[in-house]
Amino acid sequence: MEKVRRNERMSAMIKILSDAPNHVFTLSYFCELFGAAKSTMSEDIDLLRNVVSDYDLGELETLTGASGGVVFRNRVRKEKAREFITELSRTLSDPGRILPGGFLYYSDILSDPIITRKMGSILASAYADVNADFVLTMETKGIPVALTTAEALGIPLVIARHSSRAYEGSAVNINYVSGSSGSIQTMALSRRAIHNVHRCLIVDDFLKGGGTAKGMVDLMHEFDVDVRGMAFVMETITPAQKRISGEKALMVLEVGPIFDDLPSVHVRPADWLMN
Repeated sequence: MEKVRRNERMSAMIKILSDAPNHVFTLSYFCELFGAAKSTMSEDIDLLRNVVSDYDLGELETLTGASGGVVFRNRVRKEKAREFITELSRTLSDPGRILPGGFLYYSDILSDPIITRKMGSILASAYADVNADFVLTMETKGIPVALTTAEALGIPLVIARHSSRAYEGSAVNINYVSGSSGSIQTMALSRRAIHNVHRCLIVDDFLKGGGTAKGMVDLMHEFDVDVRGMAFVMETITPAQKRISGEKALMVLEVGPIFDDLPSVHVRPADWLMN
């Protein structure tokens, strides 16, 4: 095998590691891949660790022992997260985004892979230590951010639906009270979607009254799964009393007085990002 130069090895290594966050790669794996000695690979990893840290690209951790190796973890410093969410809040506070009925248009934000990937990395950093086995979301608007959060954590995404599908096999169905309309709705999840896992992180796009989020919590109880955290792209400041507690949202939506038949809106970063 032709000798691989250090810059080539390091470029390939950071790509491999960042594409599989929280996955442990042994030194032997890289030694066989590049035809290099363990001492050489250890030096490369030390250099990469410094680069990743200096440029705020995440965190590279070396694990010792028989099952040791190197693992990449998505980490976004709060200062960088605050800067990004503050700018995004300014964009969403544009009066042109207000729709009749007091709704805020932000589907374009949830459809932008660059933005959703950054939001997913921020949420993954906030819940990096809860050791979730999977991310749970409710169809459909929450899927992009939930997927990028799951990607950043290196865990699967599970999607609850409003009704069961025949091609997903038997399912668990529950009724829940919508926090926004107060109506009774149905939530379903295939029994095959969750197997031999015990901890989940709930991620969704919007939180108002918390009815849907409470429904997801209740659904997880049916599977004997522990909800380790709940994260949202945006939550409303009212009602102050939600059906859930302990959640984290990236942004807070405040609706102001009505002017020309449209309310004024203000979007700001959540308090936990600013403190």
